[in-house]
Amino acid sequence: MTLPLHDPDDAALARTLGQAGLIPFVMLAALLWLVDVALQPWVAIALTGYAALIISFLGGIHWGIGWLGGRHERGLPHVPHHQRNHFLWGIVPSLLAWPGLLMPAFAGLAWLGFVLIICYLADRTLYRRAGLEAWLTLRFRLSSIAALSCFIGAGAL
Repeated sequence: MTLPLHDPDDAALARTLGQAGLIPFVMLAALLWLVDVALQPWVAIALTGYAALIISFLGGIHWGIGWLGGRHERGLPHVPHHQRNHFLWGIVPSLLAWPGLLMPAFAGLAWLGFVLIICYLADRTLYRRAGLEAWLTLRFRLSSIAALSCFIGAGAL
């Protein structure tokens, strides 16, 4: 069973919302280079917090995939895609992101950038098994810009 959006309008909305979610990454990373040194800690907290939040969201997506993976749709054969793996992986991003909030800002942002890459690499396998490979191009673009923003932000500190 595949789960991608069949309505082109819904797919376009998902792309638009995903791209809009990059705005805080890019703006906060740029601000770290532009603001006074006294304000950098506040901007760094905002960027690390947002990155950790998005990483947790990426894990939550797997819970949704896991729940939907057990659903049988009329006319479509049930293709198991390792639901258990989605539930198990779904908690890992949050657990990996949390230390990034506790580290000094430079290390935390660098760590969160790597976690975003790790999440994408895991999704390359898990999305394919779930029949969601059509979303990997978008996931790659979003994750690349988000991770790069974390690394650029870390470079300002």
